[in-house]
Amino acid sequence: MTSLIPQGEGRRRLVPVGLVFLGGCLGTLMRVGIAHTWPSRADGVPWETLATNLVGTFALATLLEVLVHVGPDEGVFRAVRLCVGTGLLGGFTTYSTLAVESGQRVMSGQWFLGVIYLLMSVLAGALLAGVLIAAVRLVMSKRSS
Repeated sequence: MTSLIPQGEGRRRLVPVGLVFLGGCLGTLMRVGIAHTWPSRADGVPWETLATNLVGTFALATLLEVLVHVGPDEGVFRAVRLCVGTGLLGGFTTYSTLAVESGQRVMSGQWFLGVIYLLMSVLAGALLAGVLIAAVRLVMSKRSS
């Protein structure tokens, strides 16, 4: 009879999945806490979603760029990337909420607000990520000299 519990290599393959799952659970709980603390208004800019996504961008850009400079994507560095980067920050940030909130504004006749909010979120996130990557590179290059 074959076991339903993976053995050997199969078990090792489950570790990354478990790390992402654990981080995702924590990130999602953080996001739900923010949504309950600062609920979104249907008639304005959803500032809490924008702030959450920008904080997540800040954290993810910083984390990934630091990890690039400290060592290869293996062992503890890979575990941190999977658990914190993919899991926690993936669960914390809310692309789907951004898309839904933008669509809701467009469909309720606030098309200008919906489009501006979407553009503002994407452009601010990309700009923030670029600035942070450059800043971390500068700091890391000074540390290694």
